[in-house]
Formats: sequence, C-alpha cells, structure tokens
Amino acid sequence: MKRALDIVILSDIHLGTYGCHARELHHYLKSIEPKTLVLNGDIFDIWNFKKSYFPKEHLEVVRRIMKMAVNGTKVYYLTGNHDDLLRKFGEMSLGFVHLRNKLVFQVDGKTHWVFHGDVFDASIQRARWLARLGGEGYDMLIRINRLINGCRRLLGWPPVSFAARVKKSVKGAVKYISDFEETAIQLAAEKGYDYVVCGHIHRPQIRQIEAANGRQVTYMNSGDWVEHLTALEFAQGKWQIYTYDETDFEVLSPMLQVPERESKAARIKQEEMTPDMAGLAAFDAV
Repeated sequence: MKRALDIVILSDIHLGTYGCHARELHHYLKSIEPKTLVLNGDIFDIWNFKKSYFPKEHLEVVRRIMKMAVNGTKVYYLTGNHDDLLRKFGEMSLGFVHLRNKLVFQVDGKTHWVFHGDVFDASIQRARWLARLGGEGYDMLIRINRLINGCRRLLGWPPVSFAARVKKSVKGAVKYISDFEETAIQLAAEKGYDYVVCGHIHRPQIRQIEAANGRQVTYMNSGDWVEHLTALEFAQGKWQIYTYDETDFEVLSPMLQVPERESKAARIKQEEMTPDMAGLAAFDAV
C-alpha cells in the first residue's frame, strides 16, 4: 500500500555518479503517492556525468518520477549547482515537469521558500574550477566508502559514512555548514518567510530559530541520496524527515516462505469479490 503524502522534497540525488543510491531511491518512490514532488537541485550530476555510467537503476528513477507526474503528482524541478546548465532555460514547463530556480508556496498559512542553496557557496560563485575539483574528490570518497560498506555488510557490521565523519571532524566544514544555515535563516526572516528549505550541504535538518529581527523561522534541509538517503515529507499538517531503511523494503525469498493453508472462508470471500474490488486489490499490490 502506497503512503499518501501532501508534499515530498528531495535533493542531491546525483544521478549519473557512482555515489548515487538509485536502487534505494526507486524503492522509496514506489512506496509513496505525493500530491506534490519538489526536486530541489543536483538531481542529475552534470559536472561529473559520464557517458559510460548511467545504469538501469538510475534510468528507473527517472521513469518513476515521470510516471508519478503523468499520474497526477505535480513535479517541480529546482536547479542546483551540479545541474546548473538547466538554469539557462529559465522558468518553464517541460510537459508535466515544471522547471524553476526557486519556489515559494503557502501551507496552512505559512510561507515556504524553497531553493537549492548553492547561491550561498562562495567557492562555487568565485572559483568554479575548485568546486568541480572538490566534487570529483567527494565522488571518489563515496565510491571507496561504498566498497568498504559492502565488505562490512558481508561481515554483519553496520555501514559508516566517511564523508559525514570528515565534515564533523574538520572545523572549516563545521563552520561552513553553520554559516550556510544561519545565512538562509536570516535571509528568510528578512523576506518575511516562515520556512526556508534547502539542499546542497547534504545535511538533513529541521529546526526552528528566532532570527535577528525576532521572527521565528523554521529551517529545513532534505539531505541527500548519496550519504544519508533522506527526504522531507509533509502529511497531516506536519513536516518530518524520512530516512530510508533497507529492512522496510526487504522481500523474503520464495524459497524461505512457508505456504499458508487457505481457509474455506477465505476462498469463499475471494470468490465473492466483485471485479472492481479484485482490480483494486491487484493495484495496491503493485
């Protein structure tokens, strides 16, 4: 059964790179039915895109998003720094997908300001070559990390994130993240927004802060699908961070399944199902 959600925000998927957890993201997308899906930048990694690497799992993510759009989900694609080539097209609609640089909308009377966040990154604005070099080094670190985690999984050990440890241990990285969040919050307060939603720094977060002008602002970051495998979800009047858990999507091998005896009452009930009910049951099982 798919989970019905009002809004889902994803960012920093980095399709076309070795670090992207496309298989896991595809599982997640198949499990939800949002009214609105916001792709908040760095969905495709044009900087590190390689013609020789775009596996089936990455293509399945694209197909799933397009299928959601065709089936009624309103899809917004906000540009980031790794897919900034799309910014040249401005704001336009590509079929069922709406291309934007930022998004402002209201939910329950609260104004939400959504954008990727790379505009706060001086290394990107002033030295793009340095940012690209750093991106390649990050991608290499993620590839090594995934290889080691594969070995740890075989040994029954939990995975570790080298990139997250580096960010926590290096004072410069910690200060950059803190400055990024503080800048976003203060700017949102000046503009009169209640929520500011970013991606870019790969750090999932929801926290409410009182800005310098006394305004209460909720800062949110959707994280990524390279290190944290997270999304922002809004349902039943509340925002929360979703974190992917492999065990939620594990399918028991048919060889290990124990067949259950079907009771007579169950057989009669199945036979009495109308064609519409049977069709609905089949749809829910997909």
